[in-house]
Amino acid sequence: MAVHERELASDGGASVNALARSSWRELGVVAGLILLWLAATVWLRPLALPDEGRYVGVAWEMMRSGDWLTPTLDGLPFFHKPPLFYWITGASMSLFGLNEGAARAAPLLGAWLGSFAIYLFALRWWGARGARLTLVALLAQPLLYIGGQYANLDMLVAGCISATILLLAHAVLCMEQGLAFRRTLLAAYAMAAMGVLSKGLIGVVIPALVVLAWLALLRRWRVMLALFSLPGFLVFFALAGPWFVAMQMRFPDFLDYFFVVQHFKRFAASGFNNVQPFWFYPAVLLLVSLPGLPWLYRQLRAPADPQRAAIRLLMWLWVAMVVLFFSMPKSKLLGYVLPAVPPLAFLMADGFLALGSVSARQQRLWWISVGLSALLSVGTVLGFTLYPRESSRQMAQVLVAQRQAGEPLLMLNDYFYDLPLYARMGTTVPVVNDWKNPEMLKHDDGHKELIDAGQFDRSRAQTTLIGPGDLAAALCGAKVSWVVGRTGLVARFAYLSQAQAVFTRHGTTLWKLDQARPEVAGALNCGASAKP
Repeated sequence: MAVHERELASDGGASVNALARSSWRELGVVAGLILLWLAATVWLRPLALPDEGRYVGVAWEMMRSGDWLTPTLDGLPFFHKPPLFYWITGASMSLFGLNEGAARAAPLLGAWLGSFAIYLFALRWWGARGARLTLVALLAQPLLYIGGQYANLDMLVAGCISATILLLAHAVLCMEQGLAFRRTLLAAYAMAAMGVLSKGLIGVVIPALVVLAWLALLRRWRVMLALFSLPGFLVFFALAGPWFVAMQMRFPDFLDYFFVVQHFKRFAASGFNNVQPFWFYPAVLLLVSLPGLPWLYRQLRAPADPQRAAIRLLMWLWVAMVVLFFSMPKSKLLGYVLPAVPPLAFLMADGFLALGSVSARQQRLWWISVGLSALLSVGTVLGFTLYPRESSRQMAQVLVAQRQAGEPLLMLNDYFYDLPLYARMGTTVPVVNDWKNPEMLKHDDGHKELIDAGQFDRSRAQTTLIGPGDLAAALCGAKVSWVVGRTGLVARFAYLSQAQAVFTRHGTTLWKLDQARPEVAGALNCGASAKP
């Protein structure tokens, strides 16, 4: 891999010193343009259920409670994921208000981080032209654009994973040339810690698998050993460790639940949601990358100098390792494959540059392929805006306009994640269901999330997770109560037929029960031990 500087010139005459020649102003402009493109439509659509409502709702509860250490779901400790997403989202909403743009700051930051990191890497080791082409190809990718505007943890951890891999690769290449690398290596360990705080162990496992496999295939054993840094481990644990220690001190079962249940059992078991075949992720990547596939084919056939060949190998291994790792579990969610998108874009740009002297027709084909990808990206977001998925935003607007202070809200069967956020609820919301039914523990859904969370705070769970037989008594405790649930539940809770259906949309109804109305008071029969 060690070569002379004269061998390191990339196509078009751009030298490896392109990064050194770039001014801070130029880099700032690029960083700003990346952010501007990714954020252009981030504010358009309401939060989608369940993921966006769930994770942004947890961040809202952190803001509301003032407890920035313990994530809570409806007031109950929620340890499915670590806290970095909630911290970023909570900080963003504190600064910019409770709106969809601010709520999506974390995925936006993840998409920006991955994009800017691969641009800097390409600029340093591949030249300005290659860096620009890589960035254009990446920003046009539908998975990156849409993932950067979807408020869950996948894009944030994908950005951290991408930055970690690129920092490690940069350290390796500097090491091979006798250049300073230790600060870069420490930065890689720090970024891996951010990845762990984003979504858990994959933040460090994926980068380790990719880079170690790369060095093993290149037979760079001494370089591999040099990456194991005691100062790096200290930086990693200093950043990632305190939150885990704090949660274990507060909740003795935390580490077992977080690592054993939410990591290893979810990876190995088949009882979780969205079961897909092994070929799911390769099919997804091929489908969304169709406009750029011809350039990947060109890249496979192109010769390269030793360093360029090594970087190509890294990118292919990066894609393969991500796809293979997440294809092994039976449960597969689309966002898991996001870390494979940056290297795929790099390889597309490499395929275009492999043409050497590019004709006007080939340039047009490149920009047509990029344009089609960008059109698909923006078009998908606009489609979700015009035809949004299930959301409680309109219901919350009605609730805020009509509900008076002190009037309780209860939810039937399901927890509507985004309703407390949009309605600016200052308290937790009791959820009515048969929580003692053992069948609920067999399904990986919102019911099990609340049951698991209740195990960490049983006293609060008694007042938050209430049974169907306790609903009438809870409603009798206030002159006016509000209930939200599926419209068909009127058949189960007969007194809802006497309530005022204030808002109904997509099979969900918001009812107002005012005991000043004789029919409501009679149906509730608050003087007796009413049962549904």
